Amino acid sequence: MAAAAMEVMGFLMAFIGMIGNLVATLLPYWETSAHIGSNIVTAVVNMKGLWMQCVYQSTGNFQCETYNTILGLRTDLQAARAMMVISLLLSVMACVVSSVGMQCTVCMDGSSVKAKVAGAGGCLFLTSGLLSLIPVSWKIHEVIQTFYQYSVPESLKFEIGDCLYVGLASSLMSILGGGLLSVSCCDDLEVRRGIRRHTGGYPYPDRTGTGGMVHGGSHSVPYRPATLQTGINLNPTNKNQTLASQVSTSSHSTPAAHSSRKPARHNVPASYDVTGYV
Repeated sequence: MAAAAMEVMGFLMAFIGMIGNLVATLLPYWETSAHIGSNIVTAVVNMKGLWMQCVYQSTGNFQCETYNTILGLRTDLQAARAMMVISLLLSVMACVVSSVGMQCTVCMDGSSVKAKVAGAGGCLFLTSGLLSLIPVSWKIHEVIQTFYQYSVPESLKFEIGDCLYVGLASSLMSILGGGLLSVSCCDDLEVRRGIRRHTGGYPYPDRTGTGGMVHGGSHSVPYRPATLQTGINLNPTNKNQTLASQVSTSSHSTPAAHSSRKPARHNVPASYDVTGYV
C-alpha cells in the first residue's frame, strides 16, 4: 500500500513538472529587460525566450517576433532548444510507461515485470528533469554574469525571467517524482521477493521455519509432530501373537455356534484395535 501511494505521488509530481517545463519552453519570459541606472523608463519591456522575443508597451500593446533563422542563432540557444524538446518527449514517454507499470492501473496486472516498468518510467522522468535543468541553470548563470559585467551597457542588461523560475522548479519536481517512482519500484520488488521466500507450495503457505518453529503473527511456537495413541504396540511379533490367540479362541467355540447357518459374530476384545494393533 505504501509503495502504491509513493508511485501515485511521484507520478503526480513528475506530471506537474512536465507541464511546467512545457510552459517554460513555449513562453518568452526567459529574460526581461532590467530597469537600472539611467534606464529607468518602464514604458517598454523587452523579453526574450527560446523561440521569440517580445516587446510590451505601457499602452497595452504586446508584439512578438519569432526567430527567422535556426543556424544563425547562438550555440547555447540552439542547445537549450534541443534539450528542452528532448526533455518534453522523454516526459511524455515516461507518463505512458509509468501509467502501465503503476499498481493503481490494471495494465499488466499480475505480471512480474510490472514494477520494473514503473521503475523504467521513473528513470525516464529523472532523465527528463536533468535535461531541462541544464539549459535553465546555464541561462540563469549567463544572465547573472552579464548583469554584473561593467563593460555591458545598462540598457542591454537583463534580469531573470519568470520562465526560468518555473523551469527550475519544474525540473526539480520531475527529478523528485522520478526518484519516488524508482524507489517505490525497488520497495515493491523487495516485498515480492520476501513473499516468495517465505511462502511454500501452492495454495498453502509454508509457515514452518528452521528448527521446526511455526511463525505466528507476533510469536513463534515450537512444532511438535503428532504422536500415536498411548497403549498402541507397534511390535509385529506381538501383533502376530494377538492374531493367533484370536484364531484359537474362535476354533474352541460351542457346537451350536458351528451348526448355525449364519456365522456367529465374535466380540472384538477391548485391547484389539480395528487397525490390527494392540
